[in-house]
This record gives sequence, C-alpha cells and structure tokens, in this order.
Amino acid sequence: MAERRVRVRFAPSPTGALHIGGVRTALYNYLFARRHGGDFVFRIEDTDSLRFVPGAEEYIIESFRWLGLKFDEGVTFGGEHGPYRQSERREIYKEYVEKLLANDKAYIAFDTPEELECKRNEIPNFQYDARTRMQMRNSLTLSKEETDQLIEDGEQYVVRFKIDPGEEVHVNDMIRGDVMIKSDILDDKVLYKSADELPTYHLANIVDDHLMEITHVIRGEEWLPSAPLHVLLYRAFGWEATMPQFAHLPLLLKPEGKGKLSKRDGDRLGFPVFPLEWKDPKTGEISTGFRESGYFPEAVINFLALLGWNPGTDQELFSLDELVAAFDITRCSKAGAKFDFQKGIWFNHEYILRKSDDEIARLFAPIVANNGVDETLERVTQVVSMMKDRVNFVKELWPLCSFFFIPPTEYDEKTVKKRWKPDSAKVMSELAEVLESVQDFTVEGQEHVVLAWVEQQGYKLGDVMNAFRLALVGIGKGPGMFDISAFLGKEETLKRLHKAIDTLK
Repeated sequence: MAERRVRVRFAPSPTGALHIGGVRTALYNYLFARRHGGDFVFRIEDTDSLRFVPGAEEYIIESFRWLGLKFDEGVTFGGEHGPYRQSERREIYKEYVEKLLANDKAYIAFDTPEELECKRNEIPNFQYDARTRMQMRNSLTLSKEETDQLIEDGEQYVVRFKIDPGEEVHVNDMIRGDVMIKSDILDDKVLYKSADELPTYHLANIVDDHLMEITHVIRGEEWLPSAPLHVLLYRAFGWEATMPQFAHLPLLLKPEGKGKLSKRDGDRLGFPVFPLEWKDPKTGEISTGFRESGYFPEAVINFLALLGWNPGTDQELFSLDELVAAFDITRCSKAGAKFDFQKGIWFNHEYILRKSDDEIARLFAPIVANNGVDETLERVTQVVSMMKDRVNFVKELWPLCSFFFIPPTEYDEKTVKKRWKPDSAKVMSELAEVLESVQDFTVEGQEHVVLAWVEQQGYKLGDVMNAFRLALVGIGKGPGMFDISAFLGKEETLKRLHKAIDTLK
C-alpha cells in the first residue's frame, strides 16, 4: 500500500476564547504537517449547541492569522473535504449512526434523566455498560415494535455505542508508546442525541477524521482516556487500515503549585493566557491577550514550542522555519510543562534585540505621537538604537525614553540629593561654556573636548557626568551622556543645562 500523505487537523469548539494550551496544540500540529510535507486542516467542532458563543469562531481564526500559522484547508479556507463545520454535517453523521445500528454495534436508549439518576442511586458507581444495559429501557430490552413506536411517538432518545467486555484495547501513541485499557472499564458512550439531531464529540470526531483522511491526531493529554473508545469505533466501522496515529501532548501546568494552567493563574500573576484580548459576550468581562500585552507573535510561537518539546540541543531561539526543520514529535515530554511566563517575557526581549532598529521604531513611533510629540522616524530610530536593549516590550520604551523628546519639568529628589553637589551649578555653568565652543557636536566631537576640560580643571569625571545627566534627563538614568547630548543637539542641551542651573542653584 502506498504511504498516505500526512494530514493533521486542529478542531476547536467555538465556546469562548482560545486558551494558550490550544494554541500550542495547533502549533505542534502545524510543525508536524510542515515537517512531513503534509496538510494542516482547520475544523470547527460545534455539535454542542448549548455551549456555542457568538464571535468565538472569528476570534480563533484571527488568533492564527496574528500568529502566522496558515491552514491549508478548512472553515473559511475551503478544500475538497468540506463542509468543515460539524453543524453543517448533520446528514453525514446520521448515515453513520444508521450503519452502527444496522450492524448491531450501537443501540437506541430511551432512559430519561430521572431514570438514570434512580439507577445511579440504586447501583454504586453505576456505569451504562454490558453489565447494566439489560436493566435499562433501550432497543436491546424492548421489541423492535416497541422501539419503533416510541420513536414514532416522538419520545427523545440517544444512540449508545455497544462495547463488548473482555477486550484489551491498545493505543499506539507516538509520545507515550503502547497504552492498553480493558474494555470493561468503558461505558456505552452516547454517540447521537435525537433532541438536537446532532452527534456527540466521539462519533463526529471519528467520522470527520476518516472522511477528511486525517493520518495523525495530535491533541491534549486530557483526550487520552477517549482514545480507546475511538479505536473501538474505527474497528466498528471497519476502518482499521486508515486509523490515524495518536499523540497526546503533555498538559501546560501552573507556574507555581500543582495543576493545569488556568485563566485564574494569569489574572493572579499578571500574564495573559489567551492569544488575543477577549470580551465575554455574556458578562462583558475583558481578558487581555498576548497581542495586546505587547508580545511579538514570533516570540509567542518560540516560547510555546519549547513548552513540552525538546529539540535535543541548547538552541532556544528558533524561527518558524527552524522549528519546522527541527520538530520531532517523539521528543515531546510525557510529563506536564510548567508555564514559565517569565521565560515568555525573556523571549520577547530577545526578539526585540533580533529585530532591526527601523522595525522597532515603526512600532514605537505611534506611541511617541500619542504623547504629543511630532518627531521624524529617523530621530525615533536613533533613540530606539540606544534604548531597545533595556526593555522587554515596545510599550516600555516611552517611560525610559521620553526625556529624549520632552525636557524634564522637575528633577528626581533622591538623585538631586545624591548627585547635585554644592559646586554643581558652577561646574555646569562652566560646562555650558565649553559645549558652546564645540563646533563638532557629535559624540566624538564633544567627548574629546569635555574630557580634556575635566582633566585640566582637576574635576572628578563621575561628579561632572552625574550632574550633567540630572540636568538633561531629570533623573539618574539613560545611555551615555554624549549620546544624549548629541541627539538633543547643542541648542537643546544648553537650554536644559541653564534651566537646571537656575532651578537647582
């Protein structure tokens, strides 16, 4: 048999914002598909109509657009295996429900919620399975005539999968190896509900994966318990030859303590858990996203890729193409990965350093303009080149760099006490005269003249430079003093010097 083309899918439910754990699952699917020259399919699993949230589908699509992960086919992208939205595939699922019923692989159950609750109270740890199904109200205990009549009368029912006891069900997992579960512990799962004429996740998932020719199912660890059921469903349909290979990814864990990463952890510790900002349509609550927090999409991708996967080298910074080339799913961990959000911040800092001064300046320029400063992009770029290594996010530049554009209106009290000496006003007046005489006001031109004057006068260089910085910046921070004064120019430098002398005395 010819080797099948690799096809993976990401199939979220539109029930709210996309959790960052879901983004990582999608990323690993994308990397696997690209690594093997395959297809990345986008499917929407919206069979649970009660949990549908307006706007969630559009939010998910926009998230991947921002992240730069491109689907080959699916909802909004088209393709030959559509429709890709499960709510549009009702008739397809009904056909496969009928096949299971006709082959005695499933049965119709009429048990009401009250009857099920009664049985749970009667039997400890009740499970609807081979041991209890003959005590219930279903097509196995009712005659065909009774069953047909109940359906004709409009009584609501479900279709349950008929699981035979005494089997060892093996799941060949690419990360966890052979996983074996005995069929005795599985219950007869509901596959279809007449109430909304829609299948449950289990049936829709299997039918879609088969018809869409999915070869590998890469999903979160939380779905591992359902894998044996899915294997049995493939067998029931006679699809063993096209059964996909499974890979169940480790959980993303809290940064501290035990348990799965949640939105509450982000709220408590001050980091996002969603790719984009999300406004809950029911409560109006707004949750921040990585994009709105100032992260670069490349940094988020790089950060997530290494949460649960190890490239086998010390390399930490990867472009998306480099991740594709290095990705080996067998190098995924079985254990959960702690969500070290501080490492995510570190990645963003590294990507600021990687990007050109021009690129960062184009992002910073609107912030400068929003603070009432009309400045050229060339000048903004000069500031960025001096200061970008000091920040983790572009938005942090303004508090550090505002003095380049706006002269200080006050002087930091602690710095004044520490740096403005009794003779500082006199020394700064002299420095102003020296700078007035400098023809070449570049860094080199100033430095040569000023350092010679300091030495000639016998002043302490540190005292002079600290007072000079306070006068120009208003606080003891910033890059080299001659870098600042060269950027400001002679006129602005002297203006600030004289103001500080007059103000501080």
